[in-house]
Amino acid sequence: MSKRTYESVVIINATLEDDQIEATLARMQETITTHGGEIIELDKWGRKRLAYPIKKAKSGYYSVFRFNATTDLIAVLERNYRLDENVIRYLTIQLDKFALEAIAKQKEALKNAELAAAEALAKPEESQV
Repeated sequence: MSKRTYESVVIINATLEDDQIEATLARMQETITTHGGEIIELDKWGRKRLAYPIKKAKSGYYSVFRFNATTDLIAVLERNYRLDENVIRYLTIQLDKFALEAIAKQKEALKNAELAAAEALAKPEESQV
């Protein structure tokens, strides 16, 4: 069975301690890797205010997983999300080639902006006469 690229956005209860959130994320990563998945990127957005209360929570800890996996893994992963009481919401989608290209362009633009900012800081300002 061929592997496809997926993106999974997970909102974790923000009232947890940082080490509990890290443990929850580690369990998710372990689930992906033990079932034959390959994690490409883990993007931790941090604590954000929710647009509306979910399960009486007003804020959540957002994280985004991008990974390659077979379709069998998605059922296992989403079952684990449902059973984990720390997970408030989740959404897993399959990324097509256009989405992957857009993500690559976004990363390149961010990298170029960081390089330009670093060069601007490194360059001494010329004194005006």
